Amino acid sequence: MAGVPTFSTRPSFLGTANEARDAAIVCAGVPFDIGTSHRAGTRFGPLAIRAISRMLVDGVNPLNWRNPAAQPFADIGDFEIALGDMLASLELIETQAAQCKHLIALGGDHSITLPLLRALAKRHGPVGLVHFDAHVDTWPDTFGQKYGHGSVFFNAIEEGLIDASRMIQIGIRSPVGRDVWDWTVGKGVQIVTAQDVHAHGPEAAVAAIRAKAGRGKTYLSFDIDALDPSQAPGTGTPEVGGLWTWQVKAILDRLSGLDFAGMDVVEVAPSYDVAEITALAAATIAWQYLSLTAPQA
Repeated sequence: MAGVPTFSTRPSFLGTANEARDAAIVCAGVPFDIGTSHRAGTRFGPLAIRAISRMLVDGVNPLNWRNPAAQPFADIGDFEIALGDMLASLELIETQAAQCKHLIALGGDHSITLPLLRALAKRHGPVGLVHFDAHVDTWPDTFGQKYGHGSVFFNAIEEGLIDASRMIQIGIRSPVGRDVWDWTVGKGVQIVTAQDVHAHGPEAAVAAIRAKAGRGKTYLSFDIDALDPSQAPGTGTPEVGGLWTWQVKAILDRLSGLDFAGMDVVEVAPSYDVAEITALAAATIAWQYLSLTAPQA
């Protein structure tokens, strides 16, 4: 082990010094959290994820011997938002995301995924979706807010941004209205609950994801509350009985070959975190995503 110690690594994602917006893969923070329905604070998520990502720079992924940091990706800093203005912020996020060839977005609450998908759909048409979450996020509104974080995929399906027949949700377990559940499944979405993963293991989840997503362009959206609160306490809407980090790692490391066109990891709220374990989980998820296409070490 040589070079700069991890604790003094540059405070960008994985310590990259590349800030080129035209890079093949771009990382950007989206410090936005006015779409939350319980605890706010995810505006500080990008900063926390970047800071702890320095833990991931001193080696390669031993499960596939790929080096996520060895490909031409950039960290362009945080997107501009309109403070306190939901609609204006969504427009700004979409405009900035459209300028990126392949985006890894660090949230921010889950409402940011809607403008990211709007930008992506203009480039690729409706995409498949692999969605990790405790919540289905297909309510018609979030306590009266049309674009709140609990309604992101209701809007995405209604707007034709995603192909619901190629959409799968992993880790679902929160209380939900039967009408919301039936609407979601009726659109063609496959739901794999957290209990399903516990009972049948990561390999079954991987098989379901591959079968559902198919060969087309696919987006990965990871709400950190898919993880059990013991694994990720730093989030606004924790739900017991969730996935464990080893299960998530086992799933993500087996998704190579899917045609991913971008991803986000959202809902990290550092104020509720313990010893940075939530931020580290989020950073590792983005690191694993990069390792799916990284060169062999």
